[in-house]
Amino acid sequence: MDEKLTFEETLKKLEEASEKLRSQETSLEDAIKYYEDGIRYYKECNEILDNAAQKIETLTKQEA
Repeated sequence: MDEKLTFEETLKKLEEASEKLRSQETSLEDAIKYYEDGIRYYKECNEILDNAAQKIETLTKQEA
């Protein structure tokens, strides 16, 4: 998967993994996979937000 997802797409994937994880029909093996997916999407969301915050901070400093 070379193409980067947008924040909104990544957040949706995180929400989907979370929903599947909470399902009562989820096997232990699937729960572990969904947990791993959720952690990966969580980290990707944080990275996107950190990059946006840095960009905003840079722009704010340039205008001052």
